[in-house]
Amino acid sequence: MPPKAKFTKQQIVDAALQIFRDEGIEKLTSRNLGKKLGSSACPIFTVFSSMEDVEAAMVESAKAIYKGYVEAGLAQALPFRGVGEQYIHFAANEPKLFQLLFMSETKEATPLNCILPMLDESYHIILHSLMVSASVDQLTAEKLYRHLWVYTHGIACLCATKTCQFSEQETQRMLTEVFQSLLKNMGTSHE
Repeated sequence: MPPKAKFTKQQIVDAALQIFRDEGIEKLTSRNLGKKLGSSACPIFTVFSSMEDVEAAMVESAKAIYKGYVEAGLAQALPFRGVGEQYIHFAANEPKLFQLLFMSETKEATPLNCILPMLDESYHIILHSLMVSASVDQLTAEKLYRHLWVYTHGIACLCATKTCQFSEQETQRMLTEVFQSLLKNMGTSHE
């Protein structure tokens, strides 16, 4: 009979996330994880078969945390801008998780029109919110989304790396100005 798990999967993932947030991926070892849990590394492997499995579960948990930010953005009066603001908040509040999900080097570059659906599981919901709020067709919404994501991602990267700090009013103003400029340039009006 296999040994009974001393810790739940969630307890292990939460401890892994805390190590990652505080010290980075290089400190996420089975020994450090066991120490964080007040144990040896052995109980970890009654739940996970390897540290790679722990890291994969940690990534899924980071995605769930990010999804909470997306949902908060979608609940705002201007949902598409709200998502942009929440993306920036996520970068500022969870810089390591933001870097893990959105700033990790990939094996090869992906075309811009393909990257958003790959990066963000909420892509289609966000795209729909843009189509509804801006009263635009899908192709226009996709083009707007790409432009605004590049801009918003730049701000978020500046926040995640602590290069710049922006107030909420600054980000709202900046996102609104770029959004309105793009709409005007595309021949669409929106208040």
